[in-house]
Formats: sequence, C-alpha cells, structure tokens
Amino acid sequence: MLDSTIVTVAVPAILTGLDATLNQVIWVNSVYLLANTVPLLITGRLGDRYGPKRVLLVGLGLFLAASLWCGLATSAGSLIAARAVQGLGAALMTPQTLAFITRLFPPERRAVPIAVWGAVSGVATIAGPVAGGLLVQHAGWEWIFLLNLPIGVAGLLVGALMLPDWRPDSRMRFDTLGAVLASAGLAALVFGVQNGQHYQWASGIVYVIAIGLLLLGGFLIHQRRAPAPLVPMRLFDNRVFGAANLTHAALGFATTGMFLPLVIYVQTVLGMDPLASSLLCAPMAVGAGLAAIAAGKLVARVGARPLVTSGLAALAAGVVVLAVQAEPDTAPLALVPGLVVAGTGIGLVFSPLTAAATFGLSPELAGAASGVFNTSRQVGGVLGSASTGVLLQLGLSLTVPAAAREYAELLPSRYADEFVRRISEAANTASQFGGEGPPVPADWSPSIAERVRDLATDAFNLGFTNAAKATLVLPVVVLVLGMVAASGLRTPVLSRRP
Repeated sequence: MLDSTIVTVAVPAILTGLDATLNQVIWVNSVYLLANTVPLLITGRLGDRYGPKRVLLVGLGLFLAASLWCGLATSAGSLIAARAVQGLGAALMTPQTLAFITRLFPPERRAVPIAVWGAVSGVATIAGPVAGGLLVQHAGWEWIFLLNLPIGVAGLLVGALMLPDWRPDSRMRFDTLGAVLASAGLAALVFGVQNGQHYQWASGIVYVIAIGLLLLGGFLIHQRRAPAPLVPMRLFDNRVFGAANLTHAALGFATTGMFLPLVIYVQTVLGMDPLASSLLCAPMAVGAGLAAIAAGKLVARVGARPLVTSGLAALAAGVVVLAVQAEPDTAPLALVPGLVVAGTGIGLVFSPLTAAATFGLSPELAGAASGVFNTSRQVGGVLGSASTGVLLQLGLSLTVPAAAREYAELLPSRYADEFVRRISEAANTASQFGGEGPPVPADWSPSIAERVRDLATDAFNLGFTNAAKATLVLPVVVLVLGMVAASGLRTPVLSRRP
C-alpha cells in the first residue's frame, strides 16, 4: 500500500536523476499498479489452492528482490521493468491478508481486526508521500525502494514463524481462459488510456482501448459459463459485495489520482523541497489514522453506509478545497485544512467498507473474494493514475503555451515568438521541472536571457497550476459516483451488537 503512492513525491527527482520524460515517470507508478492489479484475481485463487501463508511469503520474497532492482536502476526503462516485477510480488501478497482475517474470525468478531487492517491500509496509502519526501531529501530517490529490504526481511521471518499454514483443497481447478481474458483486457485498457496523450490519440491507441474493453466483456461472459470460474458469480448474489467493490474502485481512483498533480505542484510551483512537501502531507496521514480508529469502533453500531458516504464526501470536499486554494503564490500552510479533511475522509472509508464486503463470506471463498475486492481498488487506482496523467499532460499542452503567450507580451516583440515556442516544447519534457526553464539562444543578450528565464518560470508555474486545478476535478467526479454506489451498503448486513 505504501509503495502504491510513495513514488509520487519523488517524481521531480526521478525526472532529473534518470533524465526521464513525464510520461515515463507516470509509467513508473502506473506499471506497478497495473502489475499489481492484473494478477489479483489469479493470486486470490492461488491462496485458496496452496494456502495463503505460502503465497504471501513467495510474494514478499519477489517484492524484496524487485525493490533491490528498483534501487539499483540506472535508467527509466530499467526502473519501469523493476516496478512491474515489484507489482507482481505485491499482487501475490495482497489478497492473502483479508483471507487470513476471514478464516481466523467469524463475521461477528471481524470488526476489530478489519479496523486494524483498514487503519493500516489508509495510513499507508497517505504515508507514502510523507516517507518518500523524507528519503528523497536525505538519502536520494533510490531509497524509497531500498527501505523495503529490512522491513521485508523482518516480515518474512515473522510470517514464516507465526502465520498458520492451512492446507486447502489441492484439487481446485484454475480458470485459465478467464485469467488470460482478464489480464489481456486490463493491460490493453490501461496501456491505451495511459499513452493516449503521448501518441496524440492516434487510431492505433483507440483500437487498443477498444480491444481491452472487448476482452473484459468476454471475460464477464465467460465467468457466467465457466465450470470453475476465476470469479465465482455467487459472490455477487450479495448486492452489498457488488456495491462495496464499486465504492472501492472509486476510492482507489481518487486517492491515486489526486497525489500526482498535488505533489508536483507543491515541489515545482511552490518551491518546496521533498522533505517540506512530505511534512505538508503529514497532517493528512494523522487525520486518516484517527478517523480509521473511530470508524472501526463505530461501524458495528451505525453500519457501513453512513461512515463510507461521509468519508467519500469529506475526501471530495478536501480535494475541492485544495483545487480552489492552489495558485502560483499560495502559502503552503493554506493547503493544510484541505489535506486534513481529505485524510479524514479516507480514514472513515477503509474499515467500514471492508467490513461490509467481507461480512458473511464463507471460508472457501475467502481468497476469491479478497482478490476481487482488492482488484476493484487496484483497477480504480490504475485508471486514476493513467487518467490523471493523461489529463495533466493534456492540460500542460494547453495551459503552459497559453501562459507563455500571456507573459510574452512583456518582452520585446522580436523575442516573443521564440519565447512561446521554446516553452511550449518544454511542456512535456523533464526540462519543465529543472527550475532553469527552456534553453535560451546564445545570441541573446545576458539581460534579455535573464529576463526570459524569469518569465519562463512564471509562465510554467501559472500553466501548471491551472492544469493541476483542472485535473483535480476528475477525482471529485469519481468520488460522487462512489457515493452513489455506497448507497447500496445496506446496514442490516452488519452486526449492530457492541
């Protein structure tokens, strides 16, 4: 969970350190989410087949090896490949955690362990930028990955010695065709959305997206007919489970999508270093942790729906406040109220939503249900990362040239066209984050060159701020849809006993 957001605060450092483009660095995060998402349905069933302990430990070992590879990467391509392997390791681990809770505790006793699970998940998601900022500032971006090694080794020892080792039914069959359809469909859909703006929405990209949608449609049809489906359709006999998954997807979309424009804004436009920007997010993590504890205590009494709906509303309100407050000259502390409200909203959602989704699940469906539930969040996160990245790049291609034309009026007319052209070219490259602006022709006088650099910085700051504000509208819209889905979380499915 931490690694799903920890990269966002290191985006400017990776851009310059690996001489990467914005699209490449977005892929560093998106490929992790994609590799974590695509196998989840399969890895959930692997836990049912071979036992959650074994699958979790194998996944953790793979995750650690990939983390070392990430920390040693010397190019954007190598880092993207390592993140893909890291995501696969995470996919092996993630479904097993809820499977343990479902197997160890009957429905009426799951409130406390799910509250703990939800608190860890919520805080870890938000703590990613905080931890990333501290490490980038004091040790370098590589250490956001190398930090996993000592923690993971300790986790391997604890897991091997203390987790129970169930021996499930080894005769269970796998839905190979379903796995292929789901994996290929998700991969095609996310690749197309992620790279649409990069390839200027050429017909080939549109076809890739259409193929992805067709494959996913074929997967759903196949699941209704398969003798041993990857996703048992009886899971959705309980409408609350379906509503919980839609809500989980909306939450994953919003939490992943809001961080990318926000982190680049506070570091590049407001000039905060990684440490300062991470500390700015600390109140958000504190709010999430406190809210998660409160939600865990309240869910058995008031039910999931009011807590989840209130949490999504608070998160949307926090994002709106951030978008309104964001300006090129905004004081960083002015963003704290919006961050606290957003963090509180995230904390209110995780535990009640998980409690609603897992209530009444039979142990033999624990792995499949956990895989589906985590897949919904990860699919939302992948689409949130990809969609936000596309909108941000599209916004930069429009707002930065517009700001450049505005500031070009302050220059002598013979320099104006060249000024606009060079800033427009820099709008989709790493040079926009370097702090020095685009290169200036050598034959320009020093006084004009200095003036151009100052105006270029101002133009980019204005353009990026406008693009970031527009991008933050998308998570808010998705959160509103999530609130609609959360209306299906009927309270009678939860225990009202204290």
